[in-house]
Amino acid sequence: MQNDQAAAPGAARDDKIRCDACPVMCYIKPGMTGACDRYANHEGELVRVDPHVVLERTLAQGGNVVPFNRGEWDGTIVQGEETFVTAIGAGTTYPDYKPAPFIVSSEVDGVDMVTVVTEGIFSYCGVKVKIDTDRHLGPEQATVRVEGEAVGHVTTGEYGSQMLSLGGVHHLTGSSKKEGRVTCDALLDLCNGKAVEMTIDDGATVVVQAGKPPIVNGVAEERMRVGCGSATIGMFAKQWHGKVDEVVVVDDHITGVLSEHQAGKLLDIPETGIKMKGRRSTPGRYFQVAEPGTGWGGTNISDPLSILGPFDPKVARPGLRLLMVSTTGEHHAYYELDEALTPVERALPEALSQSVERIKENCEPALCTVLFMGGAGGSLRAGVTENPVRLTLSVKDALTYVTCGGAPVYVWPGGGITFMVDVTRVPENAFGYVPTPALVAPIEFTMRLSDYEALGGHMGEVRPVSSLEPGEARRQVPHRLDNPWPLSPQKAKRSHG
Repeated sequence: MQNDQAAAPGAARDDKIRCDACPVMCYIKPGMTGACDRYANHEGELVRVDPHVVLERTLAQGGNVVPFNRGEWDGTIVQGEETFVTAIGAGTTYPDYKPAPFIVSSEVDGVDMVTVVTEGIFSYCGVKVKIDTDRHLGPEQATVRVEGEAVGHVTTGEYGSQMLSLGGVHHLTGSSKKEGRVTCDALLDLCNGKAVEMTIDDGATVVVQAGKPPIVNGVAEERMRVGCGSATIGMFAKQWHGKVDEVVVVDDHITGVLSEHQAGKLLDIPETGIKMKGRRSTPGRYFQVAEPGTGWGGTNISDPLSILGPFDPKVARPGLRLLMVSTTGEHHAYYELDEALTPVERALPEALSQSVERIKENCEPALCTVLFMGGAGGSLRAGVTENPVRLTLSVKDALTYVTCGGAPVYVWPGGGITFMVDVTRVPENAFGYVPTPALVAPIEFTMRLSDYEALGGHMGEVRPVSSLEPGEARRQVPHRLDNPWPLSPQKAKRSHG
């Protein structure tokens, strides 16, 4: 179908119909879709373009399915506890006083359960991006841009990963119209598993795609580090013992020196007279040996000798063997001291080559992780209960189990229902948008039927899962075995057990 533009509020005109699924309130001509491409005018009726998704547990586990046109099958495509109704394609609660589109009951292990599903309109949302790389992508708080527009910032780095915080209500609504549109498009693509190229002020250009290696300045990352420089010394000290006199593991954060490190002391490795630049923290651990960058160990150096001072002639000796290596093993060099105690590069001995390969072997593949983060506000919760705060309390008390497209989520402590989900665990194309701009994400609340009634749920809207008509636009998706099955009394149980 073709796309129709939003129009000013008013009554339906000519053969157009008014869509009230979001605040844009599009007028849609026959055969065309609204601005979000998710609702359409089909012969005068407002319909969802995308099919409604249900998860099938039996299909995923290789179990038996109903044979076609055999037995006493009544045409029903969903079967109680083996089917979980997701919110993908379900529709929204806008203008927010309506009950959720689907409030579905089923019996599981003798317990009456109910799942309330809706596609939430999340103006307050964003993504947290974990990029497995030692390379410096940009300073903390640096602006992240897509198509030149600010969409987020660099946040605190974690062990072996650079972190980005993208989106949020200020980028979506608090700046120019173009910034809001670009931010929304970037978030949507990231959540739906597409690649997004972004630039970081005073930093790198990065291509991010959930579940794929990051591409930094045009080069695909292969591995994340095995540990910081100090940790690498500790892990491999025994393998270097007797094969080399000194090892320096170059790391932007904590560079390790074998002979000074406690691991080296316990192995009786003698002092070598090595002098390191940077700030000595504890024995064998140095900070700030170089500036951050995309070179050795996440520093800006290409020559590892640049972080060394002159060797102490009272301790060092000609022929002393020195290995310098990065935390991924990607960079490495072997030196021997000449008569002037100057390191001279030599071919890497086979014994040390094996240790470098062992470092690489212990590095996990570098991947991008995208976590959608959204706050389920009062209007969304009103689709579940007439007293929205009761839903929040029910979630906090573990009476209600929250999922996103059937995938498990992490609910933040504190007020409200602020949750995060790994987008790779959600069925494909689960996320949409409205041009307000905001993201549309599936969210499901599963609980015992008795608990739903107690929190003031819309009991008059509850219908059995078997009532889902086979003729409706619906898509069956196998349940991922690495996701817990969301329809279980154990997931939503009374706090006293």
